Amino acid sequence: MNTYLRILSYARPWRRFVPGYLVFSVLAVIFSIVNMAVFIPMLDVIFDKTDIEELSKSIALPKFYLSVDYFKEVFNYYMYQIVLEYGKFGSLVFVCIVVIASFSIANLFKYLSAVIMAKAKAITILNMRTDIYKSVSNLHVGFFTETKKGDIISRISNDIQQIESSISHNLRIVFREPLLVIGYFAFLIYLSPGLTLFTLIMLPFAGYIISAIAKRLKKVAAEAQESLGRQMNILDETISGMRVIKAFNAVGYINRVFSNEVRRYASADYGFSKRYELSSPVSEILGAISIVGILFYGGDLVLNKGSIDGSSFIVFIAAFTQILQPTKAIAGAVTHFQRGIASGDRVFEIVDTKSEIVNKPNPKQLETFEKEIEFKNVSFSYGSKKVLDNISFKVPRGKTVALVGPSGGGKSTLANLIPRFYDPDEGELLIDGVSLKDYDFNSVRAHMGIVTQESILFNDTIKNNIAFGLDHFKDEEVCKAAEIAHADEFIVQEPEGYQRVIGERGSKLSGGQRQRLTIARALLKNPSILILDEATSALDSESEMLVQDAINSLMKSRTSIVIAHRLSTIQNADEILVINEGKIVERGTHSDLMKQDGIYQKLTAMQGL
Repeated sequence: MNTYLRILSYARPWRRFVPGYLVFSVLAVIFSIVNMAVFIPMLDVIFDKTDIEELSKSIALPKFYLSVDYFKEVFNYYMYQIVLEYGKFGSLVFVCIVVIASFSIANLFKYLSAVIMAKAKAITILNMRTDIYKSVSNLHVGFFTETKKGDIISRISNDIQQIESSISHNLRIVFREPLLVIGYFAFLIYLSPGLTLFTLIMLPFAGYIISAIAKRLKKVAAEAQESLGRQMNILDETISGMRVIKAFNAVGYINRVFSNEVRRYASADYGFSKRYELSSPVSEILGAISIVGILFYGGDLVLNKGSIDGSSFIVFIAAFTQILQPTKAIAGAVTHFQRGIASGDRVFEIVDTKSEIVNKPNPKQLETFEKEIEFKNVSFSYGSKKVLDNISFKVPRGKTVALVGPSGGGKSTLANLIPRFYDPDEGELLIDGVSLKDYDFNSVRAHMGIVTQESILFNDTIKNNIAFGLDHFKDEEVCKAAEIAHADEFIVQEPEGYQRVIGERGSKLSGGQRQRLTIARALLKNPSILILDEATSALDSESEMLVQDAINSLMKSRTSIVIAHRLSTIQNADEILVINEGKIVERGTHSDLMKQDGIYQKLTAMQGL
């Protein structure tokens, strides 16, 4: 229930919906009950229980007083007037007209209340989707290395959709159907308190059976939604790795993996459906038992005890059957919303996940970068695996420091600490003598430009990819950045030019073109600190020359941290750090390191330098 209330909290403030909804719902219930009440005097006339001659001598329009009996007497007065003037058939016509009018008004109010609830549902889902997306975008980078992307996508899409289905099915039932049940029970008590008490005795038994069915649904629903998440992850990996799958003739294998997961989902979904569908026949049977019990007990009251007349008993039965439908709907809602609750738990699990990288209260703003970046005795681990061990070095402003060494040595991890994607386990990282943790990390990242081996682009126009994340820019500034990055030469050849949509992850461009766009993006940002993580290692020789020239333009007058496997690209660095197994094992300029018989010299020899 806490999860469901939390879902509904996304529709706040409720004052926008509740007053109008309650008014329209109450009016709908009142006019629905009127449809039943008007039949009692008509049945009395049809069964000749009303002496028309005697009635004509005593009937009079009552004076107003606030009571149900007043409205009953007013209706009776007009109906009996029609009986006196037009006969019994005339009263039948009158009652039919009243029923049609009352039925139309009741359904008008039902529609108006449904429109209000639809608005509440739309706002709830809007706010929930926005909230979970904001939560995901604000999480630390480490979260996405530990959590499957497909599962995250499934929670944002499938689970939210399941919640939406649950809300649309249940909001009306949760809020309006209880009003119908309460209204009809009030009417039943008015007709016969004793018979109504008998019906109430039977309800707890029915409720217990239905709740027992519902309790087992949440676990099965959670299993089904988790399986959907795994399916999304397999699908994402399949699409991303299709070339590898086909190259290794692994289509059959990946099909079996997906089929096994689909079978698990089908089994969980079937288990849920078996229990869910059980609630409907059970409620039908319980309803039939209730009606039979009322017929038996009520029939005894009419035939033997005379505590309720036949007309009222018939209307009582009709009113009770009207209670069965909303009661059945409520029972169905209890079982149906278990799936929504399971999905809600999965969604809120992400919403409640706290980022491990947070600002201190009232953090400092890095207005300008003036002196240096310093690593002071920094250590870092991924779980139990230590990847950086007591690292210390400085990067003075305007200088270039290159990080080289065998794969897995910790070079990229070092670079990821500078924009504070992670925090060190030990030691600290300082900018201009101030701990990175004391700064607002957004103000730090505002000074940084990052170009990685994988060109991260978005399914948008070339212009928007270059200007990504920037609110204010001029078209000529975009063009100038593209020109310096040697990207304009292929952009101007396109019919759409800078308005060309480049596809998912820039799939419509070559590797060199994608990389030049990321460099143009960094140039437009004009960062004072530049991080290059193997920016040319995945390119062919021709593309590498163009990209390296663009990188050289980008690095001018900037503080640069360069990670490189191709050592020819970093020979002019002010300092080269050789990282191996999380430690700095060599350091110096290219000429200094070439004089040593160490890892750097061996790497250059392997590359023929």
